[in-house]
Amino acid sequence: MQSTLFDDDTPTPGPMPWEEAAARDVVVADVALDRPLDDAFSYVVPDGLRDDLQAGQRVRVPFGRGDKTAVGFAVAVRPWTAADRDPRKLKSVAAVVDPEPLVDGPMLGLTKWIAEYYLCGWGQVLTSVVPAGVKSQAGTRLYKFVAIADDGRKALEIGSLRPKQQAVLSLLAGRDEPWRADKLAASAECGSGVILNLEKKGLVEAVRLRDDNLTFKEGPAEPHTAVELTDEQRAALDAILRAIRGDPAEAIPGRQPGDASDSPGNSSDRGNERLTALPDIRGLTPPGSPTSRTILLHGVTGSGKTEVYIRAIEEVVSYGRQAIVLVPEISLTPQTIRRFRSRFKGVAVLHSHLTDAERHHQWRRIARGEIQVVVGARSAVFAPTPRLGLIVIDEEHETSFKQDTTPRYHAREVAERRAAAAAVPLILGSATPTLESWRRAATGRYRLVSMPSRVDDLPMPPVTIVDVRNDPQIKKGHAIGRVLESTMRTALGDDGQVILFLNVRGHSPAVWCPACGASLKCLDCDITLTWHKDLRLNLCHSCGVESEVPRSCPECGHTGLKFVGIGTQKLEAEVRAKFAGVPLARMDSDAMKKPGSHDEVLSAFRSGDLKILLGTQMIAKGLDFPNVTLVGVVDADTTLRQPDLRASERTFQLIAQVAGRTGRSRRGGRVLVQSSSPAEPAIRLTRDHDYVTFARGELADREVQAAPPFRHVARLVIRGPDEAAVRRHAVAVTDLFRDAAKSLASKEGPAHAVRVLGPAPCPITRLKGLWRFHAQLSAADPADIGRLWRATRERAAPPKPLEMVLDVDAVSMR
Repeated sequence: MQSTLFDDDTPTPGPMPWEEAAARDVVVADVALDRPLDDAFSYVVPDGLRDDLQAGQRVRVPFGRGDKTAVGFAVAVRPWTAADRDPRKLKSVAAVVDPEPLVDGPMLGLTKWIAEYYLCGWGQVLTSVVPAGVKSQAGTRLYKFVAIADDGRKALEIGSLRPKQQAVLSLLAGRDEPWRADKLAASAECGSGVILNLEKKGLVEAVRLRDDNLTFKEGPAEPHTAVELTDEQRAALDAILRAIRGDPAEAIPGRQPGDASDSPGNSSDRGNERLTALPDIRGLTPPGSPTSRTILLHGVTGSGKTEVYIRAIEEVVSYGRQAIVLVPEISLTPQTIRRFRSRFKGVAVLHSHLTDAERHHQWRRIARGEIQVVVGARSAVFAPTPRLGLIVIDEEHETSFKQDTTPRYHAREVAERRAAAAAVPLILGSATPTLESWRRAATGRYRLVSMPSRVDDLPMPPVTIVDVRNDPQIKKGHAIGRVLESTMRTALGDDGQVILFLNVRGHSPAVWCPACGASLKCLDCDITLTWHKDLRLNLCHSCGVESEVPRSCPECGHTGLKFVGIGTQKLEAEVRAKFAGVPLARMDSDAMKKPGSHDEVLSAFRSGDLKILLGTQMIAKGLDFPNVTLVGVVDADTTLRQPDLRASERTFQLIAQVAGRTGRSRRGGRVLVQSSSPAEPAIRLTRDHDYVTFARGELADREVQAAPPFRHVARLVIRGPDEAAVRRHAVAVTDLFRDAAKSLASKEGPAHAVRVLGPAPCPITRLKGLWRFHAQLSAADPADIGRLWRATRERAAPPKPLEMVLDVDAVSMR
């Protein structure tokens, strides 16, 4: 082709040498913001902030078109590269918020994995895992610290100062670090003016630093009596110690823990989907170092699992390492805490009732390595242990280990990932493991260690299923049937103690109109109101709204409203009437609001001052009272009636756990379970404490349904104030995901197909004033759900004020 007048073959000039040198001198911070965004954003670090900024600190940056100030975590601080935008087009970091990093490198990697797997923003995860009290440095204040200057040392040698000035400098000269000014003045027996004059003369140097302003009171330790391990306990401990000591036989051959097909860590490295890979530890763990292995400790109630945990932790602590012990919030009883404090010098407790200052104080002690054992609820999995040696999750079946707000992580999956990255063992303990954990043990991903017998060869308590459908007392509206009442009298007459379990709080769970059949419902939620007799109010147990009982039915005007059903308040009133003079207490979230009330009631029950203890889930687990000779399950069907895939599993777990509160001494004990569905496997199999048979049957049903744990399910919820708009968007979004799933399956192959179910109204269709519809994304590999979500979410984003929420591996479908 003939050249034209406008052709120009002259090569485009490259950057000048001074430009390349300037670019190489640019430092960039990648910042993750507290927003549902996949990517971190790059900012130039000004020269004045370079020495102050490290990865893991928070920074203030301009964000968006309006350059509004936002706070995010610097997840990397690095030199500018050619892959970055022109540094002249990058915005700059405005300020460094924290004096030192709040998270370290391994925690940055863990939080990145959480963001990828649970499909939320990295900044959202980081903001969530660092407690508010740590971010605000609660419980600390800025103080003036002073140190002696060179001129001060010279003046001290000359001896020309006044006596009080001389005293101050003499004290400072004997210290290698600055001294808080107010404490220095007290030691020198002088006023602050003396120190201020020395500062003006240049004889001392002053700086403002943060210092603790908190005295944290630890509770008492429980007296420890040495116990001899049973053969089963010793075998279980040996298996754990082999992993702690690095027995190569304990390593999982050929794969990293978390890489099985049913693992949250299993994700194909296609493109740039995996933002950060955790270290591959396969074959790299030498003998003598801990082995990353998850051990499922399946031990019946009373088999001594806690003693096994403690012995394993003692081994870890003897190496100078730290342990994290996760327990359900309701199991964080003073009894549990005292037991750990009786065996270890440094125990930090992290739970929801700590103030921000207390939580910050504990966090700093953990990070400084002063703590040997961290005991806490779900979020304690993020405790900043610098020398982690072991993670334990007790009662691993508890649903409270799954967070129900963003980031919707499960502590078990996070703990497994953290243990793998740190190359340390993870122990999961339960008498009734989740079916997910049970199947992972069956497929070899977890090692199963069983403890089928109680300590001291105590027998499991006999369980009697009482069919109450024709019980005359139950027909009259009583909570306690004829058999249970008779058995209670026998137990109390024999100087035994009784535990009554009912998982419904309040007095009556419904206020019902016999004329039209309507129940009073919350105006903002699609649930019935619960009558609380002590308050003389109806309460919504979802949103907390309170209302008085109307004089007549709002639907038909009938004036004879009835209080229907039985809650713990009504049960308490009935027990007091039938067993007059017998001291008793009720434990539920309504009765235990006063600080220290849990410890007060449990101490009175342990001492025998109380003979009957009744309540909800908080009495179902973690309690060990040898004089309890009878446990009564007042209504075993409450959980079974829930419209949830896991209703049977939770029913079996609850009954089995509460049944384990008796028979813990030579006095023996028995369990009575009142039920209107005695033939249901979840109830019938508790009679023989037969978890294995229950799990086998439930897993067979789940496999036929292609339900968890055989497939991963992510729940998509669309909510908003207008029902019709929510319904329309739910239909449109589900169709969009269904079409995208077909497209991805055609590209990736049928093995990567994602099944889209729905939409349908949520079981609780209206909650806190918002209408709710949901759909499900189901796949064999969770990575396929992630690919579908990332490919579709922008087109599926709802218009305001509608909201869309995705819950990966959801455990609740309410």
